[in-house]
Amino acid sequence: MARIAVVGSINMDLVTRTRRRPRAGETVLGTAFDTVPGGKGANQAIAARRAGAEVDFVGAVGTDVFGPALRKVLEDNEVGTAGLRTVEGASGTATIVVDESGENTIIVVGGANAELSGLTAADRDVVAAADILLCQLEIPLPTVIEAARCARDHDTLVLLNPSPARSLPPSLWQSVDIAVVNEGEAAQLDSELRAVPHVLVTRGGDGATYRGPDGELTHPGVRVEVVDTTGAGDTFTGALAAHWHDGPAAALAWACTAGALATTIVGATASIPSFAAVQRALAE
Repeated sequence: MARIAVVGSINMDLVTRTRRRPRAGETVLGTAFDTVPGGKGANQAIAARRAGAEVDFVGAVGTDVFGPALRKVLEDNEVGTAGLRTVEGASGTATIVVDESGENTIIVVGGANAELSGLTAADRDVVAAADILLCQLEIPLPTVIEAARCARDHDTLVLLNPSPARSLPPSLWQSVDIAVVNEGEAAQLDSELRAVPHVLVTRGGDGATYRGPDGELTHPGVRVEVVDTTGAGDTFTGALAAHWHDGPAAALAWACTAGALATTIVGATASIPSFAAVQRALAE
C-alpha cells in the first residue's frame, strides 16, 4: 500500500446547477444548490485513499461553521488529520456553477488555506515518511516549496499538480518528479515541464497522455454519461498517486477510469469512486 502525504487546500464548495452559465452581467435561474466538501488538496487526498493508499493530510480550516464539517469529511474517509490545523476566520470556499452539459466555472476564496504558512516538525515527519508528496497551488507557494524540499531531502517522490497555473521558481521545478496538468496548463507551462521527469496531461473525455524517460503512453477516454466534471481532475491525480508504484501504464489506466467515473455524480468528494467501482470498470 502506497503512503501519501498531501499538503494542500480544503474548501467548502457552494455548488449551483443551472441550464446554462450566465454571460457577463446576465442573471439566470438555477435549478439546484448544495454545499459539498472540496478543495484540490482534500479531493486528491480522498481520491488517493479510495484508490487504496494510506493518506495523511496537512492543511487548514477556519473557525466558521464549515471548519468542523471539512475535518469530518476527511476523518470519515480515513484520511489522517493530525496535520489539519484550525486558524481564526473563514474556511476556504469555492463557488461553482455547473451547466446541464456538466461543464463548470469556479471561483476559489482561499480563507484558511491562505494561512497555511510553514510546516511544523510533525508535518515534516509526515512528508519524510511518505512514498509520495502530493501538492497543488491553492495554498501559499512558500509552503509548497518547503514541503517539496523536505520531500527531496528524505527521498520522497514529489507529485505536483500546478493548478491554478502560475509562474513557479526553478527551485521548485527541480524538486518535482511527477507533474499532472490539463491541456491548458500544459501549454502555459510547456518550457518548465520539459525539466520534469514524468509528465501527465489530462485531456477530458479524450483520456490522458504520459511522457517519461522510457517514452510516451496514451490512455483513451472512458465513455460515461457526464453529469458534473467538478473534481474529475483531482480524482485522476489522487488515483494516479495511489497506483504510481504499479508503473506508469497501470497508474494511468486506473487514474483515467477513476476520473471518468467521477463525472457521473454531482459534487467533488461525493463523486470520487470507490476502489471496487474502479476495479469493476477496468474489468469491463
